[in-house]
Amino acid sequence: MTLTAGELYRRGRAHLNAGRNAAARRELTRAATRTDDADLRARIAGSMAAVVIRQGDPATAVRLCEEALAYPGLSAQTSAMLHGQLGLLALERGALDEAVHWLDLAIDGIGDEAEHRAPMLLNRSLAHTQAGRFRAARADLERAAPDYAATGNEVERAMAVHNAGYVALLEGDLIAALSTMATARDALAAASAVNAAICDLDRAEVLRDAGLVVEAESSLQRVAHTFGAHRMPQARAEAEFHLARALLTHAPASAEQMAAVAARRFRRVHSEWWALRSDGIRMRAAMLASLPDARANGSRPGGARRRRVDLDGAARLTAELRDQRLDAEAEALELTAALWRARSGLDAATRDDLRVRPSAPIQLTLLTRQVQAARALTRGREDLVRARAAAGLDALSDWQASFGSLDLATSLVMYGDGLIYAGLQSAVRSMRPDAIFEWSERARFLSQQVVPLRPPPDPELAADLAELRALRVEGGSDWLASERARELGEQLRQRQWAAAGAAGRRPRASLAALQAGLDEDTASLSFVFDRTGMVAVAARRDIARVVRIEGWPEVARAVAALRAEADVSAAVRSGPMAQIVQRSLDERVAALSAALLGPVADIVGDRRLVLTVPGILGGIPWALLPALRDRVFTVATSASQWLATRGHAPVRRAVFAAGPRVDRADEEVALAAVAWPGALVLRAEDASVAAVTGAASHADLLHVAAHGRHSAEHPLFSGLQLYDGTLFGYDVDLIENVPHTVVLSACEVGRSSIRWHEEAVGMTRVWLHAGTRSVVAAPVVVADDEACDLLAAVHESLAAGAAPSVALAEASARTGVVAPFQVHGAGF
Repeated sequence: MTLTAGELYRRGRAHLNAGRNAAARRELTRAATRTDDADLRARIAGSMAAVVIRQGDPATAVRLCEEALAYPGLSAQTSAMLHGQLGLLALERGALDEAVHWLDLAIDGIGDEAEHRAPMLLNRSLAHTQAGRFRAARADLERAAPDYAATGNEVERAMAVHNAGYVALLEGDLIAALSTMATARDALAAASAVNAAICDLDRAEVLRDAGLVVEAESSLQRVAHTFGAHRMPQARAEAEFHLARALLTHAPASAEQMAAVAARRFRRVHSEWWALRSDGIRMRAAMLASLPDARANGSRPGGARRRRVDLDGAARLTAELRDQRLDAEAEALELTAALWRARSGLDAATRDDLRVRPSAPIQLTLLTRQVQAARALTRGREDLVRARAAAGLDALSDWQASFGSLDLATSLVMYGDGLIYAGLQSAVRSMRPDAIFEWSERARFLSQQVVPLRPPPDPELAADLAELRALRVEGGSDWLASERARELGEQLRQRQWAAAGAAGRRPRASLAALQAGLDEDTASLSFVFDRTGMVAVAARRDIARVVRIEGWPEVARAVAALRAEADVSAAVRSGPMAQIVQRSLDERVAALSAALLGPVADIVGDRRLVLTVPGILGGIPWALLPALRDRVFTVATSASQWLATRGHAPVRRAVFAAGPRVDRADEEVALAAVAWPGALVLRAEDASVAAVTGAASHADLLHVAAHGRHSAEHPLFSGLQLYDGTLFGYDVDLIENVPHTVVLSACEVGRSSIRWHEEAVGMTRVWLHAGTRSVVAAPVVVADDEACDLLAAVHESLAAGAAPSVALAEASARTGVVAPFQVHGAGF
């Protein structure tokens, strides 16, 4: 049957709305040959203009619309449709006022044609959004919703919902943005790969703003490839622009290259507004890539070789951005140029009149504080360096205060990275114990200040985790690379961000407060890395001193090699290689013990130790170091947190679980449980994820002997292998009341991933963030026989009333087993 022009037109529009551009063009071309009706021909031309816009031919799109408007006898509604297409064209170019003008005409003229009015409202909302008029954008999206409902166009309705999420992103509400976008993605992704890519483009912006830039970059690369495959150069260039923005924070040289690529592509499709924005990113990246390297010159300005930067060009570009009302991007470029001048020793200002705008986005507030701190350094005002950096971090803390999610809290540290090191370096230059301790705590405490609320039960999150467990069983070692695993991971993150609220903030302690909280038998040792080297603040009740860790490059190399040597030593227990491997490990830990603990031996003596360490030292098995063998110590996430949570609560109920395929796991939990009359022991099919987490919610102590896996790229997918699959980090958030003491006898789960140099994230941190007081775990592989013997002895001491750190030291001395188990959190 031959289709009419009207039928072909409707089919073409359906393909267009679903992102199937080639199919839309084919049907619209056929429709145009089958009618002489001026109104229908004009509508076909308007829809064809939308197709060629996407395919990078704006000149042809304008010509099609203008020619159609000249057809005699057009209805008001058809003229309105063409005005709408001209508005879309202006929107693509970044001519926002022109876009709103055309779309106003279109919406006023279209009357009650809901099918056509809805996309006009959607496009006008985009123009308002890009112009920063968020209230007007939301009003248009709310008007569009009933139109989409009336026409039954689920795809376009979902796009309106998605755009509401994008408005939330620009307003700074990351949780609402991710949640809203997630509700729309299924309908959009089902329609076409292009619509899925549009969703993922905006979602990548959420991830970038949340500090998860590596994931954002991976998504943007896939999105750019999709748009390229569908011959959509404008959309591809937008993905490349956002990829450059993501790279700017940590790989400015790559950001500069990508921004240049995006600008060239925009100019090929005559999109000068977007090209100008890309030029701004490229110029900022060029300056950041050429900043003097604090690690090379002791952080004093002007001492490093730097490539030439076009400051005059930056000033001209700033003016052009302001002319286009891109005020935030202009300010960011201006501030980056000021930072470059200050760090390069070119800013000779005797006073700093730069002020933080009250309404500035958090990113600009922090950049302003970086410039203030850099200028203070050029004037030799170390006190102001720390004050300005602290003010910036306080602003970041205020923003973080509403987030209870560990994933989000640790990733947001990205924004404070520059200020943290500005303050740390200034404090280290002072060599004052109180100043260095304050900045050590600031660096560690930035993602620890929030006290999370225990979220309510979430059956959908539990179902997602159950499906993910099944995928892990089926998919082997690369299970997270599958498309479904990635989708589930995104859903889990969205649910966990939304569910994890904040119950308040923890206070940050001063050095004086810490010393007042130490008894005569306890000392504190805070290691501080400032990118130039390592120092330690050793404190006891009556004295505090700063010592430098000499030979830091050699120490860093030894730390990097230690984990591998310890893993090999645990695996090679007999044969001719065993003694060689053990000797090498002994030499390594002895050297590290001398380098890290030798300089403070006269201060800490044989006292119990509260250790706080930066991420770069997070993988050290401290219990293997000779200076700490049989000593009571705890690895605290921060001294402030230790002060707030120290003390030992009694154990009334203990739960033990043995995972599958672990030699001596059943024996280990059986021996350990002997110390606890009435203990619950879960083995074989009884040791399911649901059974273990359910029992844990009513326990004071949980001991799990199982295979463990640490996921370096996705720390919250680290977990423990139980009978029916993996107990993930996300599962911990489903436990209503976590035990105050957790023992993880599982390889790898004591490990962590480093986010932004300082934040170590892994299973131990997940339990501590959830409210567990102390976690016994090992950062390296432990031989099964050593774990079995040592941990059974640990439980004897725990049952006798000893604190976890005391119990571990007593067990090691009693059994003679030197194993890498250590207590994280408040072990005493």
